[in-house]
Amino acid sequence: MAAPTVLSAQEQQRVVRGLSFAGNRTLDNYTLESVIATTKSSWWARSPLVRWLGLGEKRYFDELEFRRDVVRLGLLYRQSGYMNAVVDTAVQRTARDVFITFRIHEGEPVRVARLDIKGVDGILDVAKLNRELPLHVGDPFNRFLLQASADTIVNRLRNTGYPYAEVLRNFDSEAGVLRAEVELEAIPGPRMRVGEVAIHGLHDVDTGTVRKLMSVRPGDPFKQEALYQTQRDLYGIGVFSSVNVLLLDSLPPQEAEVRDSAVRVLVRVQEGPRHQVRLGLGYASIECFRVQSGWAAHDFLGGARTLDLTARVSKLGSTPKQATGLNQFCNPFGGTWTFDTLNYNVGVTLRQPAFLSRTRVASLGFFAERRSEFNVFTREAVGGNADITFNARGAVPVILGYGYSVGRTEANEGIYCSLFRLCEETSRAFLRDRRQFGALTLTAVRNRVNSVLDPSEGSIFTMTLLHASRLVGSEKPYEFNRGEIEFSKYYPIGRRTVFAWRVRGGTILPRNITLSGQNVGYVPPDQRFYGGGPNSVRGFGRNELGPRVYVVTDTTGDNIDPEATTRAGETVYRSVQTTPTGGNTAVVLNAELRFPSPVLAQRMRLGVFVDAGQVWERGEELATIRGMRVTPGAGVRFSTPLGPVRIDAAYNGYPAERGPLLYQASPTAPIVAISPSYPPLRAEKRFWQKIVLQFAVGQAF
Repeated sequence: MAAPTVLSAQEQQRVVRGLSFAGNRTLDNYTLESVIATTKSSWWARSPLVRWLGLGEKRYFDELEFRRDVVRLGLLYRQSGYMNAVVDTAVQRTARDVFITFRIHEGEPVRVARLDIKGVDGILDVAKLNRELPLHVGDPFNRFLLQASADTIVNRLRNTGYPYAEVLRNFDSEAGVLRAEVELEAIPGPRMRVGEVAIHGLHDVDTGTVRKLMSVRPGDPFKQEALYQTQRDLYGIGVFSSVNVLLLDSLPPQEAEVRDSAVRVLVRVQEGPRHQVRLGLGYASIECFRVQSGWAAHDFLGGARTLDLTARVSKLGSTPKQATGLNQFCNPFGGTWTFDTLNYNVGVTLRQPAFLSRTRVASLGFFAERRSEFNVFTREAVGGNADITFNARGAVPVILGYGYSVGRTEANEGIYCSLFRLCEETSRAFLRDRRQFGALTLTAVRNRVNSVLDPSEGSIFTMTLLHASRLVGSEKPYEFNRGEIEFSKYYPIGRRTVFAWRVRGGTILPRNITLSGQNVGYVPPDQRFYGGGPNSVRGFGRNELGPRVYVVTDTTGDNIDPEATTRAGETVYRSVQTTPTGGNTAVVLNAELRFPSPVLAQRMRLGVFVDAGQVWERGEELATIRGMRVTPGAGVRFSTPLGPVRIDAAYNGYPAERGPLLYQASPTAPIVAISPSYPPLRAEKRFWQKIVLQFAVGQAF
């Protein structure tokens, strides 16, 4: 008797092949799907084109939960202010599959006709508070927003010195006339200051160190935000695995009429490991294989200091041939692995929180590095840096730093000849020599985004100023001023669509020096501006936006393209080395719309964008490229734990940027200018040749 029952139950199991909503305007599909128990199968199990393969996750239909889902949706609409909403269903069943449609008639909502706030007169600005509450007069009577409004008032009172403040919610709702009157009555309780601050859970860490880091101090007016800030600060030093800051007394004092009485605060901590070891492996299109490791000692010699040792090696493999297309990926198994292809960085940093003040953080570090930028420069240096962060807990922390290093920067010989008119080997060798570089930097950051990896709301503002001169330890010719500003803004559209834009600009003011009998405004290649790439103007390869120089090492007939020379009317060489020269001024503009993909919407998003920008050299007519470059495009983003993986395709209809053509027979030979403008041939590209592919991890901005 049991066997037929089990078989019957198995026959009734149907796969949810389709789940949709119709008629919903106020609440989107994502919100409605999150409150019901019935869920649709994955795309591979739903799409008629591929579901016959049997792939993907299958979700089965439960008749009882489906009936409850109708009630759940109706309750959600009532809580959202739509008391007359009706939920109907259309279900198509087959022997194995089921297709469900929830048909919703929302009707007219109950609207807030009156919203009164009582009990805060003389404490809070009632008019300003009314404007900032989530619920307003004229809005649908949403119970969730009503609770959020009450929580907003409670938070304001607790940050004004009333730790036991409460808010009573009273309302009169009439579904027949679609009208609701709301009253929020605040009970502030006594205004209090901070009294005893007890710390529990310390073993090795000194109590005085913890008290120095805390924002909660005996005698200060009570602020709930100070408790949260103390919790964040204690977590941030890396010593504790658990931090909880709360009121020691859960009930207010009996003598409520006594003003400025004290409230006790409890800081409960749990110490974590004193030492931490890190190891990371990775692969990148430009840096190829990379390995990094680190060792950190927390509470080093007391005082909540952190000693951090780091080591990083990258470019373990042959470098990519080009900056766009499939050739932008390095081939770790091709070419020859030699020591001079490696980039490395070894450093030690000592970090001191609460340096002379709770809002200041100081750090001192020493490093040895070898870093390079694709097809531009290579720098080797040994040095140190010291930084102080002011207003570390505020909205705009400011970092004042000083760096000093001794090193050398190598770049293509054509850059020195074309930009600085230093074509003789002795002059070029002077710029390549090892020398001292000291610089003062000032950085201000205002970060208001809701996510580090994939922001959807808020803004980021960054300003960086750098001064290098003999007054701060720089050796001639490393003397210049550099400034850069970047601002990004994000606007949410619905639940998962985002519109974002960014503007970035910078300029360099070099100091003129005399080299080879001429005045030169020299800026080292590693400090110049470069444009193009997956995080800049995506229609250009990495560092390919802006001025460039062409160098040919073979001018014999074997290296001349006769057919191209005939069409151009000038000599065209087959093998020419192209090198970006960068500029002392740069502007980059980006705008992008990101929205869910109709396929695999939970894991994949699409984006359409327009990028614009230019890099140029002020005062050098030969090297200056005038006119902004605008490149529209589209891309795909795949969600991963490390952030979105991007594939972007941009349209670049511009011909190859022209620049000086130089001839150098050998690395030590003099450089001779052949043509002031190269390449002469500007043949029209086919459409597919104007598409530039970019691959990257993380958003472009």
